[in-house]
Amino acid sequence: MDTLFSNVTVVTMDEELRVLFSAFVGVTDGKISYLSKEAPTEQPKQIINGEGMVLMPGLINCHTHLPMSPLRGYADDVDLATWLNDYIFPREDRLDGRCVKAATLLSIAECLRFGTTSVSDMYYFCDEVAQAVAESGIKANISRAITYFGDDFDFEKDSRCQELVALKEKWHGYDNSRIRIEAAIHGEYTSNHQVWEQVSDYAKAEGLRMHVHLSETKSEHEGAKERHGLTPAQVLDCHRVFDVPAIAAHCVWVEDEDMQLLAKRGVTAVHNPCSNLKLASGCARVQDMVKAGMNVALGTDSNASNNTLDLFEEIRAATYMAKGASLDPKALPAQAALLMATVCGARAQGRQDECGMIKLGLDADLILLDFTQPHLMPCHNVMSHLAYCVNGHDVVMTMVRGKILYSAGKYHTIDLNAVVKEFADYVMPKMFGREEEKLG
Repeated sequence: MDTLFSNVTVVTMDEELRVLFSAFVGVTDGKISYLSKEAPTEQPKQIINGEGMVLMPGLINCHTHLPMSPLRGYADDVDLATWLNDYIFPREDRLDGRCVKAATLLSIAECLRFGTTSVSDMYYFCDEVAQAVAESGIKANISRAITYFGDDFDFEKDSRCQELVALKEKWHGYDNSRIRIEAAIHGEYTSNHQVWEQVSDYAKAEGLRMHVHLSETKSEHEGAKERHGLTPAQVLDCHRVFDVPAIAAHCVWVEDEDMQLLAKRGVTAVHNPCSNLKLASGCARVQDMVKAGMNVALGTDSNASNNTLDLFEEIRAATYMAKGASLDPKALPAQAALLMATVCGARAQGRQDECGMIKLGLDADLILLDFTQPHLMPCHNVMSHLAYCVNGHDVVMTMVRGKILYSAGKYHTIDLNAVVKEFADYVMPKMFGREEEKLG
């Protein structure tokens, strides 16, 4: 046994949703090898004293844009269209691969600090994103967003699609599938049927999953109905987008018929409550999606639109949004929101057989939280505390496949000082020039 967590409160997130007090969890060769209320007889290589601590599965962020960290706080208090067109797109045009790698590493450090062990990322310069993921030790499903506004699309000639092909050949399955590559269509409103069909056909032929933005705003949703006479979900389905396992980010404005369709196709909705609230996009009807049979996971969106990658904030926001919108205090209880951030996230990534629970044989993707702090005392209900009291700063250790990536303020795979220097010396001047002085 490599590592033993001793005398720790364990939240398994398994089928029984158990909370085990003064328990023991062993890790061997990156897997969970021991789980009991009794101490093992085997002597481990290292023991982590878990008194006053809670051990739970690592959180899974199913929709984000890791390279957008340089844009955090750059454009706030505006609607999504203004945010994108007037602020974000012009600055993203200045990005290069060097910027993207540094920005991605900074975001991964933020994820690890806040207890996230796996992410689903959609962006471009994806080779650099994959390099950062590979170095850091986090898990990731990475997708190259495809946008196209022309009339004559050819997958074989399109540079973005060829990036996807090269990405898949180089990185798909890296490190025993710690990195997985997915296809991605940015959205119905940023492409056309030629894109949808050809990208989807490639995904199906190569056995890749799909990542797409869907019905994030009312204008996006209604615009599709005006253009096609169909909702975004319906028109994308007509053009084979959901012929492969897919995650659909946001789903704020999906209709009842859409939910039935997406459930039938096995599409996961990824709820991003903080971003949707901040950009005034609306409130997704999570309970209705679940009732329709959909898997619903959680995402942060980017740290430019959120403005953090703290998934514990999303857990709390999801429950508050559901209760406030329905006027029902029982709506989306703590356990349900925690499942969205763990079990449902693993299912969304196609990783349900490897993580999302503390269960024998699964990967040791684990996080440890300090419950001895004043704002977590007393603790009458561990599950409720995790949903309503905890924030990412309560995480004291993040482990992926048995390897500690973050603990007690230290990053074991990321040279954070070097990343910060790269940010100051290259990234911010490249993106903002002299304006960064004003921003600082």
